[in-house]
Amino acid sequence: MDTKYIFVTGGVVSSLGKGIISSSLACLLKARGLRVTIQKFDPYINVDPGTLNPYEHGECYVTEDGRETDLDLGHYERFTNVRTSKANNVTTGRIYKSVIDKERRGDYLGKTVQIVPHITDEIKRRIKYLGNTGNYDIVITEIGGVVGDIESLPFLEAVRQLRWELGNSSLCVHLTYVPFIAAAQELKTKPTQHSVKALQELGIQPDILVLRTEKEIPADMRRKIALFCNVDPKAVVQSRDASSIYKVPLMLHEQHVDETVLNKIGVTKSGEPHMEPWLAFTDKLDSATETVTIGLVGKYVELQDAYKSISEALVHATTYADRKLKLVYIHSEKVDESNVEEQLKDMDGVIVAPGFGHRGIEGKFVALKWCREHDVPTFGICLGMQCMVIEFARNVLGLKDANSTEMAHDTPHNVIDLMEEQKNVSNMGGTMRLGAYDCRLRPGSKAFEAYGQQDVRERHRHRYEFNNEYRVQFEQNGMECVGENPAAHLIEVVEIPTKRWYIGTQYHPEYTSTVLSPSPIFKSFINAAIDYHNDKAADKK
Repeated sequence: MDTKYIFVTGGVVSSLGKGIISSSLACLLKARGLRVTIQKFDPYINVDPGTLNPYEHGECYVTEDGRETDLDLGHYERFTNVRTSKANNVTTGRIYKSVIDKERRGDYLGKTVQIVPHITDEIKRRIKYLGNTGNYDIVITEIGGVVGDIESLPFLEAVRQLRWELGNSSLCVHLTYVPFIAAAQELKTKPTQHSVKALQELGIQPDILVLRTEKEIPADMRRKIALFCNVDPKAVVQSRDASSIYKVPLMLHEQHVDETVLNKIGVTKSGEPHMEPWLAFTDKLDSATETVTIGLVGKYVELQDAYKSISEALVHATTYADRKLKLVYIHSEKVDESNVEEQLKDMDGVIVAPGFGHRGIEGKFVALKWCREHDVPTFGICLGMQCMVIEFARNVLGLKDANSTEMAHDTPHNVIDLMEEQKNVSNMGGTMRLGAYDCRLRPGSKAFEAYGQQDVRERHRHRYEFNNEYRVQFEQNGMECVGENPAAHLIEVVEIPTKRWYIGTQYHPEYTSTVLSPSPIFKSFINAAIDYHNDKAADKK
């Protein structure tokens, strides 16, 4: 069949969860046997989010082909089990850069370059690119921002044009907010009406309205919204706050959203979606009674979206281990020798988070030393792995001034150093070691046992690496280099085999963890944390 296009827009306020709604709809359509992908169009002028502070934008997610993207792409992959690529996230900056490059080459033959048609044509080309590959039946396009934002106007104009061109092969899902006014004890529909009116003024009529709400919206109120917004009453659905984002697809299916979408775009799919594996996962979420407590040591803990993929990978692993996750965020700037035991003594396992820069780095060293000496299951990711190496060099190898050249350019013991191919890089954006690379694991290592195979492929986002000149010294003293890239011989995984579970990965295994395919190394870490929890409980008896 010809590719169908679904556009997801938002109104009233940001952070309503367009990414979760898009992902949930894709999950349902894929469970009906359709080939589905999702793309995100972000209205900011940055070429990609790679240079954005996590406080500004949350986590920077990395695709398999090495594109730094919006964190919503992580949701897309976790909900669909379908890998995204550089084509799945486009920003205003990338659109304008492409158009300007064409203008400089003379592609426009001397014409005046304008928002319409040149910018909108480039947006339309990008929207239809994935559909033109022939690999997908349905392409869902999430438009970032809120209707009424100046930045979003070119994207919405492109959607308007495509709705006209595609006809019944497209539809618009509009997500709005129905607030509950506590003083009046009333739900208010006016913000939704104004949001839809603003969308209509741009020439876009929504086909389906999803109403975000904390309270149940009565049927008569949904009919009122349908009447004022020119939407089929059956296509006005609510999305109440859920105990888990992974229950949203089920909530939408209960309201027949997937059937409504298929009917409106002319796709015939009878019966129910194949959601049994998803239901098994959510049943485990609900039925678990015992808890595993994990401490996440990082410097962006005030904004938990900065570690979104890690927290979700932990949810996947703990759920399959029949446990509930208690995730404790520990600010690395506030960890020192005087309080480290108080902050970590109740943890069943500790993750030392990735990041960049020296802020909070000493707290990570203190936490790692305590965990290593007290044999707590510990997982270092990217910078966390590098911190493991530095702490071990200082306190076991006796290299007191050991450091990364990222933190101390003139360190006499550069156990972590700038990658050779990074030494002549001047631009910051998109120039790191990015995307999926091969890693060969040493048979018999804990990392090998976690994956159950020797060759794995995981995603990277870093400039610095383990300095191989120190490898023999580390291995002779108990920290083994058990994973390396077979082509470049870069160290990917270190571990201390004499400890319960003390592993650092230069790569980011959290990026590949999904609901239906949880990360093997996260599962191994959680199992070790559960064993440690049980041992502590037995010792107290």
